[in-house]
Amino acid sequence: LAEQQLVDCAGAFDNHGCDGGLPSHAFEYIRWNGGIDTEESYTYTAKDGKCEFKGSSVGSHVTEVHNITAFDEDAIGVALAKSGPVAIAYQVASDFRLYSHGVYDSYDSKTGTTVCKSGPIDVNHAVVAVGYGTTDDDKKTPYFIVRNSWSKEWGMEGYFWIKRGENLCGIADCASFPDAASL
Repeated sequence: LAEQQLVDCAGAFDNHGCDGGLPSHAFEYIRWNGGIDTEESYTYTAKDGKCEFKGSSVGSHVTEVHNITAFDEDAIGVALAKSGPVAIAYQVASDFRLYSHGVYDSYDSKTGTTVCKSGPIDVNHAVVAVGYGTTDDDKKTPYFIVRNSWSKEWGMEGYFWIKRGENLCGIADCASFPDAASL
């Protein structure tokens, strides 16, 4: 689907193009707009542009938007199991850009603290949770499987695992998913 359409067209829904916005607002825009174009018809350019929604090449409609409230990671897991991917926003800390594999925990061994913050005002990047699991080692660390937008060369072919159960970096602060109908 056309991510660029959200960048270019969803400003009236408190989204700010390449300067960000919340996934739930993007879903509300798609619902109000009557759909979102296909990626083929509205190519991603990674920069703000003029809205060029075509309407004749809609790839999906949103019928309802579900916001996961109360910072509930268990509810995110239930939504993943029952409905599919969940959009989440979280705070990207400086150490995150260097992530390559394993469960990200934002832990600074020098200070003994977490580098990132949790809180709706601290989130600064939107991604998509696509699953969850637990490590196979003795620690049995729970994690979410998340797709990032920074290319397949980053992380684990564009994906990362983030520690689950602590609202790490605010991953449960702004979670939402749509009921959608593809055409």
